[in-house]
Amino acid sequence: MNKADGPKGLSRRQLLLRASVAGASFVIGSGFIAARDAAWATEVSNLKPETFATLVQMARDIYPHDRIADEFYVIAVQGYDNSDHSDEIEAGIAVLDAAARGRGHAGYLDTGWERDRVDILRNMEESDFFQKIRGGLVTGLYNQKAVWPIFGYEGESYSKGGYVDRGFNDINWL
Repeated sequence: MNKADGPKGLSRRQLLLRASVAGASFVIGSGFIAARDAAWATEVSNLKPETFATLVQMARDIYPHDRIADEFYVIAVQGYDNSDHSDEIEAGIAVLDAAARGRGHAGYLDTGWERDRVDILRNMEESDFFQKIRGGLVTGLYNQKAVWPIFGYEGESYSKGGYVDRGFNDINWL
């Protein structure tokens, strides 16, 4: 690479510098987003990185599970990073951020308390945007085979002989 061209994306040094900013939840660069604790990272192609980070936080606030890592929420919302819906998603996140600013926050991501973010979401839960995201998360999050063991779900039972012979009558959880 020619020095005049400059680096593509974030350098390792830039990533570490941005990650060290106190209170930052996400490291956001040109087309790149990572969790501050480096638990996950992804690239976005159609959405702004800030929009994608907001979607991840929104997903966690709609379906909060302390035992599910952020990476599974990232996978659940990746489908929204396509050109068919990007304008709609950007507009919806703008409304979400405006609602947060109306409550004295810099934006949804900067709303520190979960209960404050949930209040913002409750005020917009009848909107088409909220319903679209909520509905997509049902399958996007819970259809990931990697999260099934966290909930104690073993998957479909037909190929293993059905439920009757595999603990259907085992009710030790009562």
